[in-house]
Amino acid sequence: MAVPPPARLATRAGTRVTFLLAPTAGGLVLAAGVAGLVPPLPALLAGVGIVALFATAVLWHTALAIHHDEGAFAACRGAGFLGMSAVATALTCGVLLFDPPGAGIWAAGGVGVTGAFAVLGTMMLPGAAATVAVRLRRAFDGLGLGVSLGFAAYLMTPMHRSPWEGLASTLLAAAGVSIVTVIVLRARLHRPAALRCGFGVMIVICALCTVVNLKISGSESWLQPLFGLVIAAGLTLAADGGSRRNLPERLELKEPDQYLSSYPLLAVPAGVGVVAALIHLIAVGSFDNTAIVLGVSMVAVLTMRELLVVSDIRRYTAQLRVKEAHFRSLVAGATDLTLVLDDHLTIRWQSPAAARLFGLAESQVVGRTFLELIHPDDVPGARAGIEALIAGEHADGPPALINARLRDGHGIWRDTESTVADQRSVPEVAALVVHVRDVGERRHLERTLHRLSYTDQLTGLANRRALMRDLLEFRRRAGQQGTLLVIDLHGLAEINDSRGRETGDAVLIEVGRRIKSLLGEDDVAARLGGDEFAVLTPDGAVLAYALATRIVTSVMEPYELPGMIVELHTSVGLAELTGGKDSEEVLRHADLARSRARQLGKDRVEWYDTDVEIQLHRRMDLERELLDAADRGELDVVFQPVVSLRDAQPVGVEALLRWRHPKLGTILPAELLPIARAVGCAAELDEWVLDQACRHLAGWGAGGKDFWLSVNVAPRELLTARFPERVAEILRRHAIEPERLVVEVQETWIAEDVPAIVASLAGLRKLGVRAALDDFGAGHASLAHLRRLPVDMLKLDQSLINQPAEQGTTPAVIDVVVSLGRRLGLEIVAKGLESQDQIDRARQAGCHYGQGFVLARPAPAERMEAYLDSHRS
Repeated sequence: MAVPPPARLATRAGTRVTFLLAPTAGGLVLAAGVAGLVPPLPALLAGVGIVALFATAVLWHTALAIHHDEGAFAACRGAGFLGMSAVATALTCGVLLFDPPGAGIWAAGGVGVTGAFAVLGTMMLPGAAATVAVRLRRAFDGLGLGVSLGFAAYLMTPMHRSPWEGLASTLLAAAGVSIVTVIVLRARLHRPAALRCGFGVMIVICALCTVVNLKISGSESWLQPLFGLVIAAGLTLAADGGSRRNLPERLELKEPDQYLSSYPLLAVPAGVGVVAALIHLIAVGSFDNTAIVLGVSMVAVLTMRELLVVSDIRRYTAQLRVKEAHFRSLVAGATDLTLVLDDHLTIRWQSPAAARLFGLAESQVVGRTFLELIHPDDVPGARAGIEALIAGEHADGPPALINARLRDGHGIWRDTESTVADQRSVPEVAALVVHVRDVGERRHLERTLHRLSYTDQLTGLANRRALMRDLLEFRRRAGQQGTLLVIDLHGLAEINDSRGRETGDAVLIEVGRRIKSLLGEDDVAARLGGDEFAVLTPDGAVLAYALATRIVTSVMEPYELPGMIVELHTSVGLAELTGGKDSEEVLRHADLARSRARQLGKDRVEWYDTDVEIQLHRRMDLERELLDAADRGELDVVFQPVVSLRDAQPVGVEALLRWRHPKLGTILPAELLPIARAVGCAAELDEWVLDQACRHLAGWGAGGKDFWLSVNVAPRELLTARFPERVAEILRRHAIEPERLVVEVQETWIAEDVPAIVASLAGLRKLGVRAALDDFGAGHASLAHLRRLPVDMLKLDQSLINQPAEQGTTPAVIDVVVSLGRRLGLEIVAKGLESQDQIDRARQAGCHYGQGFVLARPAPAERMEAYLDSHRS
């Protein structure tokens, strides 16, 4: 408990001392009257008057403060009436002292007025009674108690022999005390303050009645100031309890419905009055007028109280009728079926919603057990939940929740959710209450959402989430083998850009259909997103590779759409499920294999192994470092001579790019150029090679004006508008004749855009620069292209040199190509010569020039200059 600070304790103590000064002074005066120092009645008036004035001032000050600060009109009236009761007490004492004519009547009236103000004051104090109806009931309760006890006392005691003024005073005091007693005992709020105030008021009324009866009986003695001390103490308690403002927040109290059940409080005094009347009738045989008036008053008060009870009962009955109507409307219109079960789970009642919601008639349900309505497969779970509830396991928790299928009136099993509440401890219910709701639509929606969350909305295949779930399930099976295929489409972005996304979506749908048509029952097809698909199969390596090959072949077939035909290419990566520690790693392995397949070309299938990951990391490192390789001085140009096959004299050189990587060694063009195209710097590299090669060519004195330089150019650089200008600028800078420069274009690039390449080569020819078709015979270019292309030289691929004509058969392809080239006026260069036999074969076919390791290997510019000095005459 918190201890108040010393300063606050001192303030409270000082206030308490000041509060007791006036009662102490009045008590001293009364004590002097008891001791005989002052006449009794003057001492009574002086002492009681001092305390009454003090109590009145305190109570009225409290009333005014409450009214102004809190606006509590009833509360301020209560304190005011208590103050008026104190004034009436002092005036009554004054009547006793001055003894006017009819002093007994005035004194008895003073007791009644004091009691009336005291009753009103206590009734209106905070927490005593909130409404007028409550105040009336408590007034009649107290009045009935007082009249009944007064009637019994009048019949059983010698009160009937006392003067009628004293009898009236006693009855009025008894009525006031009884009413205050009922009010105080039923005060629920601020009970300590109410008890002090009520106890003080009862003391004042009883003591004042005693003093008045002493005066009426004609006795004037020290007893009067003695009871005056009691009055002073009662006034002090009443002022203390009625002036309390530091109380909790006011509450608007409502009479509980159980109030009527406490009404037998009046039966005891009423019974006492009846018994006293019977005894008096037997002993005396008649009633005087006063007894008759008291009996009639008792009956009248009890009748009025009974009328109030009847009014309350009617009001409560109307409220119950309204609540019952609300309850029936709620139950009848509810979307839940309510069942009431006994201890044996037998249905004793069902709500009207049963027929409307489930088509169940009362005869089909009532009298059967709840478990009989449930699907046999769901009965064990339902029984366990109800038994746990009955056993008390859910006593402090929520009701038992049961998910089960319930048969409706049409014989259909419905998904339901039931909450079972144990209401056996409630006397009005004493049963198990079950609320059953149909959750079929919700379950259907949940299943639909669950299915949609694992399905790709465009193709109807599984999505990435479903694939990872199935992949995890595959790996959980003991000894389960399997393969994951990741499929990447090439060309879908171009279809979306040129044909629109609707066409692209149609192609994706068809791709999904083709993939699914190739799968078995245990295979899972999924779309990972965008243009990526996946297939999960339990097959091993051989069957999985065969499946991947069939997928590549199927996806490559043209897609016939309304008004158009489109084509796609693929890259497929495969990874074994047992090769990764978890599902994510397996997917990463397959994706790495797919990336490797895409690097190596289109329509390829690649398995994952550790070398694949090493190559990918190498590729990423090279892509990151290539952009600044020239600035770091890591790029170099080497030259490979082109030699005349007739006299072994070098007639030209081909400039080849090399990347001298400080960690990975020399990177050759076969690996370097695809990386340059991927990162978008192929054009810059081509210009750099051209500039460096021309610079070295200009410095070689042994070459001569007929010695030429060939440089490989990528299609993207060749087709730019600025390329001819850049070539002309470089030739001017190094003072090289245009005829000495040969621009090489690979045959495999020609088919991409023949008209544009023809126009670009024609522009170079206007400058005087010659052109060569490189690696002729490695691709699928038509021989008819040779008539259209403005080229001056053919560089034959090594595969043509390795196809000699057998004796007695038609000539080899090389003979046909060389013959056609010579007719077109083209110079023929045989590439990739690595043996004397190949040199002889090229010479016999009519090739004038050759290039290869058997003739000369690529060398740096310094060594190439020395080579030219020694080999050119």
